[in-house]
Amino acid sequence: MTMIAEPLETGVAEDIETGVISLGQGKGKVAQYFKEKYQWDELAARSIWAFGPDSSRGPNILVDDCLPGEVDKKLLLASKDSIIQGFQWGTREGPLCEEPIRNVKFRVLGASLAKEPLLRAGGQVIPTARRVAYSAFLMATPRLMEPVFQVEIQAPADCLQPISTVLQRRRGRVTKEEPKAGSPLMSISAFLPVIDSFGFETDLRSHTQGQAFCMSTFDHWQIVPGDPLDKTIILRPLEPSPPPHLAREFMIKTRRRKGLSEEVSVNKFFDENLLAELNRMEGFSL
Repeated sequence: MTMIAEPLETGVAEDIETGVISLGQGKGKVAQYFKEKYQWDELAARSIWAFGPDSSRGPNILVDDCLPGEVDKKLLLASKDSIIQGFQWGTREGPLCEEPIRNVKFRVLGASLAKEPLLRAGGQVIPTARRVAYSAFLMATPRLMEPVFQVEIQAPADCLQPISTVLQRRRGRVTKEEPKAGSPLMSISAFLPVIDSFGFETDLRSHTQGQAFCMSTFDHWQIVPGDPLDKTIILRPLEPSPPPHLAREFMIKTRRRKGLSEEVSVNKFFDENLLAELNRMEGFSL
């Protein structure tokens, strides 16, 4: 089986999660929606097989991009449900941290399936589809994503500088400052990564002598700076990592906490013949 992974257009994952678009609306309506809003071509829009990991609100898409002349479509469709299960399994437990994958489109480009039903049962196809999805994902320069809070802070105007200092130290950024009508307070809106929000309110109060108070709500996901698969990065214990090293640090520490190996390699997902062929390619290294 051959598959390729690529990023989804901005807004697709949010539309699926909020229920704006659903496969239950019918193939025609789904195709029309992707054609008009995201300029997908007719064939791709009508070839959407599934969302994942959740079949109704999963922020990833599986698309059948096989050509009838190159693949036996009858056998492919007979194994469609198993391929979808493998895709949803893979997106539920991604290869980086065994956490859900987000905002990725997986395109099935080809498949060589046995004609005997016994040899293409779910027990063979589901794990294979999962391994192919992992391989495609790791070959597509993946990035980690992290949740971000929107923080609303109320404080006197003379507290703006210490608030800004606290936010900058925690990778936060102010998005809006405006006076609160009928009071001497200022209303400050900011984005703050969830991983850096622990102890934020205590830190904020100590820097403003208890004059500031805040409320946090989840707002969106953002990409963590850096490449999680960059093996040249050296992480030093008890030292804060610079921004380009954060993705690698988050991945390694998450895997350690879960008792997983620190090594993440595409080698264990490729079959031996393909791995040998790739290693023969000039300038290619895994």
